[in-house]
Amino acid sequence: MNLAFSAVFGLALASAVAGASVLPSRVAAQEPIRIGELNSYKAIPAFLEPYKKGWELAVEEINAAGGINGRKLEVISRDDNASPGDAVRVAEELVSREKVALLTGGFLSHVGLAISSFAKQQKVVFIAAEPLTDKLVWENGNAYTFRLRASTYMQVNMLVEEAVKLGKKRWALVYPNYEYGQSAVASFKQLMQARQPGIEFVAEQASPLGKIEAGAVAQAIADAKPDAIFNVTFGPDLQKFVREGTTRGLFTNVAVFSLLGGEPEYLDPLKDEAPVGWYVTGYPWDQIKTPEHDAFLKAYRAKWNDYPRLGSVVGYAALYTVAEALKKAGSPDTDKLREAMAGLEVGTPFGKVVYRALDHQSTMGAYVGRTGVREGRGVMVDWRYEPGEKHLPPDAEVKARRASAN
Repeated sequence: MNLAFSAVFGLALASAVAGASVLPSRVAAQEPIRIGELNSYKAIPAFLEPYKKGWELAVEEINAAGGINGRKLEVISRDDNASPGDAVRVAEELVSREKVALLTGGFLSHVGLAISSFAKQQKVVFIAAEPLTDKLVWENGNAYTFRLRASTYMQVNMLVEEAVKLGKKRWALVYPNYEYGQSAVASFKQLMQARQPGIEFVAEQASPLGKIEAGAVAQAIADAKPDAIFNVTFGPDLQKFVREGTTRGLFTNVAVFSLLGGEPEYLDPLKDEAPVGWYVTGYPWDQIKTPEHDAFLKAYRAKWNDYPRLGSVVGYAALYTVAEALKKAGSPDTDKLREAMAGLEVGTPFGKVVYRALDHQSTMGAYVGRTGVREGRGVMVDWRYEPGEKHLPPDAEVKARRASAN
């Protein structure tokens, strides 16, 4: 305990009443700080199993270093069944029954929006790790919600920089028909039309998440004869689309831009069937040579005997965000945590990120490059890291989009 406590404790020896008031607080100070974590583990295992390994590693490191002012972190994790309704029910259980200090997690955008709305209503901090929809911090943003990963607008803007260089006029769009896919396509249309007037969208294929009829989708796009394709599918949907499109020769002499297409979670399962030459955002984990990433990679491999996926980085950074917020706040009190999150700086495997006070969006960036095949597996080539702050809209636009949020 600190010197102030020692002085009080010394005085308490002369007063049974004073002593009784001090000892319980000493015991309470050693209780762990409980963190509520919820995610779609059963529905999206490719991303979320590595994600869980990432945050488990972070918690182990934080607690081994003494925790938060001597208090350990304890994560209470639940599956949200990829359902907004179930997510709200689970969040309520974590807050009311488990007495967590804050919530973190989330993957699917529509589920993330539901948790965010709950956080606003119940006045509990929610650190959204993965949901990418722009609405989370802009149109539907609120005082209690903060987001780690680069949003759809930010990552789309990174790809648009490459797309406009090609000058392609006829574009086809392929995306999962829910909040994330819709948000990504809306941003792509907005940014491309602003930077390349006269662009045409000649085909638009929206499929239910996880239920793409890839053959029919690929054929419909081929029939439209696009010059380029903007693809937002991921996971098994992406794998099916790649295979069916390749079989039909869809990608021959057609430029393809694929959001998330370079993430090892989705690239690795394709092995030597991975596409070559696609423009993607992703994570070239085995090629990054920075002190921050080297330290993370070494620790991750030592603990799990496996290589990290992007989910690993996100989970790891999310729990370090929690730890830094608690340290800065000096307390798990919600109001103090909210204040601490505004402008919070956090070290991550991608370098330092800042949670902007303006909109609660972090400045975490993404790696942009092209796909290739090396030694029988898909890889990213010709990649570079794009800082998140470089790809955000002007502050005036952000303020306008958040105008009705709080």
